[in-house]
Amino acid sequence: MEKPRKKFIDVVDKAMVAANTMDRDELLFSYKGILYPVTVCSPEVFKAMESLEARSDDVILAGYPKSGTNWVGQILSDLVATFEKKMQNEESINDEDLEEFPYLEVGDTGKYERMNKLPSRRVIFTHLLPDNLPRSVFQNKAKILLLIRNPKDVATSFYHFSNGMSVLPSYETWDDFFIAFMTEKSTVYSFMIILFYLVPWGSYFNYLSEWNKYAEDENVMTITYEELKENRALGVKNIAAFFGISLTEEELQGVVERSSFQSMKENSLKTHGALGSILFRKGGVSDWKSLFNEDQNEKMDKAFEEHIAGTKLGMKLKYDVYCRA
Repeated sequence: MEKPRKKFIDVVDKAMVAANTMDRDELLFSYKGILYPVTVCSPEVFKAMESLEARSDDVILAGYPKSGTNWVGQILSDLVATFEKKMQNEESINDEDLEEFPYLEVGDTGKYERMNKLPSRRVIFTHLLPDNLPRSVFQNKAKILLLIRNPKDVATSFYHFSNGMSVLPSYETWDDFFIAFMTEKSTVYSFMIILFYLVPWGSYFNYLSEWNKYAEDENVMTITYEELKENRALGVKNIAAFFGISLTEEELQGVVERSSFQSMKENSLKTHGALGSILFRKGGVSDWKSLFNEDQNEKMDKAFEEHIAGTKLGMKLKYDVYCRA
């Protein structure tokens, strides 16, 4: 199911070209206190997003940047495409002509009107906080797969991604990025300083705290990057069951094989264009050990304990297993 995704590639390529002509302090804008990249998001799009009418059979993936959304998005898209092709005995409804860029917050103001006309099932990704999603997502009981990853690896991956992706501000050193990643509030800073001391899409600990409010909802399934790494086959099977996607063991195994890091990396030029080489860097666990110093370990351990340790998502992350030095 690793077909070319022309619309995905076009959006990303245009954003990267536009960003290459901009200064660092022009790359981000603030909306409701959170920074976003100007070449892929806009206040007008966020306002138009409320017009999206969510459906109970939508397949929604929510995850903070660099928590594995492209990987798990591949799994979800493949599950739906395999099921639809099987049921219709023809090309999947997710044909290129019917697709939108999968990330909900990326596009133009007319995107949501077009999405409202798309047939089911729609596969939707987002990095947004739950309160920033269209109200219809929760009102209409759309099912959400919430993907979380240990915060030290998220920070490490985000650092490398920021320095390789022109739509985001780059950082001269890991120490500079760590300060930005750990900074939670922007109210005391001037806008120019905000650009340096905060990362796009906001604080990861705030993201976990806000999504934890929905962790018990019957329409929300939480899965960790690490548990998928431990047993991808079981993870794929559980995801399919949650969304009511009925496939044979052979069909499920095909999805598992196509979602291996090696397979996705080999197909990344076709599926993600120039972005592929930036996205598929290592795809492992515990890469944080190559960057974190003792002081940074202590600071993140303390932040985890203060913000998320005692919550359902905090326990799900197995912090002592994956994040203790």
